[in-house]
Amino acid sequence: MAAKAAAKRASGGEVLNLGDSAYAEIKSWIIDGRLAGGTGISEAELALALGLGKAPVRAALARLAQDGLVSAVARRGWRIAPITLADILDVFQLRRVIEPLAARLATQRGVDSGLLKRLDVGCKAGYTPGHAASQRSFLAANRAFHLAIAEAAGSPRLLRVLTNLLDEAERALLLGLALRNRSDEIQHEHQSLIEAMAAGDIETAEKIVIEQIDEARDMVIAALMASPSVLGAAIAPATPSKNRIEA
Repeated sequence: MAAKAAAKRASGGEVLNLGDSAYAEIKSWIIDGRLAGGTGISEAELALALGLGKAPVRAALARLAQDGLVSAVARRGWRIAPITLADILDVFQLRRVIEPLAARLATQRGVDSGLLKRLDVGCKAGYTPGHAASQRSFLAANRAFHLAIAEAAGSPRLLRVLTNLLDEAERALLLGLALRNRSDEIQHEHQSLIEAMAAGDIETAEKIVIEQIDEARDMVIAALMASPSVLGAAIAPATPSKNRIEA
């Protein structure tokens, strides 16, 4: 009640700040699987979990709906968007276009291999399949590694696009990590990529990036085929006419 009253008393700017905070937190819960695809949720439940009033939660949900991560359900609240096979294929196909370009541009500009090695330390810790906390930690480190390359490419737009793609990919990657441990393979891939970029070998760097993406895609699809309900995520079938999440 106190949080709700504070939200009502706050100025427009303050409500926006609370909305930003709610948006970031709810989005993280969706991406890392704590709010599984297909789950129904109400503003009241989220407000209670966040310790906020309904106003910032409502603003956050509106933004998440624009992102395609939630949809409004008449008289029933909100629904977390399911992951579809079409979405997964679409995201990884786009990554195959964006990430090799990022590696090419970063290599041409001269990437800080020391920074990449430091970022790769988190990935070397590995993860335990089925252990949500270790999987989230591993993916956070892996994400930082890939975004560092995109940042080194020198294109803010490319960085924004890849950031959004990695957000979408992470939901699916958690499914794959739950059934298979690729820690050693990913560590080897990262090391090979660092060496290629440091040597200015653009062709090899692009090849390694594409192979990484394809391996990750195949891991996720294999996990879905083995257990469509893994980690409690609702997997929606792909539709022939759309590549977007169905409401």
